[in-house]
Order: sequence, then C-alpha cells, then structure tokens
Amino acid sequence: MRKIVALIPARSGSKGVPGKNIKPLAGFPLIAYSIKAALKSKLIDRVIVSTDSEEYANIAREYGAEVPFLRPSELSGDKAADTDFFKHAIDWFIENEGEVPEYFAHLRPTTPLREPNVIDAALKSFIGSDFTALRSVHKMTESSYKSFEIEDGKLKCLCGGNFDIESANLARQAYPSTYDANGYIDVVRSEMVIQKNLIHSDRVQAYVTDVSYEIDELSDIDFLEYLINKSPALVKRLF
Repeated sequence: MRKIVALIPARSGSKGVPGKNIKPLAGFPLIAYSIKAALKSKLIDRVIVSTDSEEYANIAREYGAEVPFLRPSELSGDKAADTDFFKHAIDWFIENEGEVPEYFAHLRPTTPLREPNVIDAALKSFIGSDFTALRSVHKMTESSYKSFEIEDGKLKCLCGGNFDIESANLARQAYPSTYDANGYIDVVRSEMVIQKNLIHSDRVQAYVTDVSYEIDELSDIDFLEYLINKSPALVKRLF
C-alpha cells in the first residue's frame, strides 16, 4: 500500500537530559512539536509514536498521535540502533494489519521546530524517485575539511587525502561545502528495512533545509526558548 506513516521515536531513557523527549519547550512537551507538525502535513496518513514508556504514550495520544504498541526495553537503550525500532514497527504492522506502509517519515523529537510544508516538499521530492532514502541536511558554517582529530597528541586533518595541517589555514571558501544531518526529516522505504535490514543504504537523497537546531543538552532548550520568544510564530503555527 502506498501510505506514508510518520514514525516518531521517543525512548524514555536519555541519560544526558533525563526525560528529554517530554521536556517542556515554550509550554509544550518536546514530543508534541513533531506530532503536531506531522498532523499538519498534507501527505502523511498516520502519525505513530514508538516509545517504551506508558507516560510518554499518554502524552503522545493527548496531542493526537497513535501509540498502538510499546517498544521493548531491549530496543530502547543507549546502544539501540534506529533500524531496531523501524523493524519493530514493521513487524507490528505485518502482525496486526497484514500490510506495511510504503514509506516512513522519520521525525526525531529532538528537532522540534519544523514547517509542515517543508516536510511535504521533502516527501514530494522523494516519492517516485530511485533514491533508497532521503535525509535532511543543512550547510555547515565551517567546512569539515577544516576539522581535526587527535592522534598521539598531534592534530591530524580529519579528511586526509591532500589536506594537511597547513591546508586547514586556507580561507573557508577554498574548501568544498559540507553538510550536517539535522533530523528535520528522513524518509525511509519499508522494503529497504525488510529486504536489506537498512534504513538508508547507498543512494540517499540530500534534502537541504535551513539550519535546524537539535536538542542534546539543557542549554539547547534554553536557546530554543530564546528563539521562540523572539519569533512566537514558530510555535503558534503548530499549536
């Protein structure tokens, strides 16, 4: 069936920021932002939250998402891969509905400020293409060609090849543009997970968005609160 299901992963065991996925942001739990953006999409058919927590499930339902299953704890730890919760969701569809949606829109709660029309534009660009998946990115302000790792106490250019320490002193315009995956939206083909146990594979469409802010630390929430105070429409258009 050609259906698009938004799959929002929201495990409860974050150690860096406990309870991160339901932390309040401008008066709403973090997970609510992804739910509301998906519900306002014109292309997404269903919105499902994958969580291991009944508390999170109840909050997700309050904001309009389906939570038809709870994810097992062994698929919700720090080391669980994204592939794990996709496989779990697909297995649920097969067992309970006898069919699987063709596409999943993967929306991470930790990237809360989205435009539904951008979600739809990404989906439109991908559906019918021969790409194996889509991943949103934004341009980095500093090229990763100017980045280093440390080896035996010495700086080593991360990109290797013809780039050495002296090369990193060149102006940023001398380097190719590089991009950060930002969690705005990924689009995953169910068949890729079922047949190859992969969510992206080797022909991933780049979908370039404006800079998108991700929450990894409490200070990130403070920064987003600041942005929202400056531009309340960031929230009002979702709630």
